[in-house]
Amino acid sequence: MTDKSLSNWVAMSDKALAERIGVFVKYHRLEQNKTQDHLAAAAGISRSTLSLLERGETVTLATLIQVLRVLDQLQFMNAFLVEENISPLALAKLEKEKRKRASGRKEENENESEW
Repeated sequence: MTDKSLSNWVAMSDKALAERIGVFVKYHRLEQNKTQDHLAAAAGISRSTLSLLERGETVTLATLIQVLRVLDQLQFMNAFLVEENISPLALAKLEKEKRKRASGRKEENENESEW
């Protein structure tokens, strides 16, 4: 399952990528000793849809997510996390705008109005 020669995803066709996903699903299904019928029922899909997925045929994204959830293989979702990075210039600007100390002026004005 960890063949390094297949790591050039860009060079692979869409069909080859879909087949690779099917191999992944089938591998993990068999590792967990689940039949297609059992996995399909747990994922809420038909056995024929699961068979299509394992062969690299077209299935919906929702189907793939349902199957991966049942197989406990959703860790790939980490690849889709988006972290916003702030540029050093923007960070410096934010730091400059931050208050460095209290002025004390508001308290003096509030005390004067009470008297």
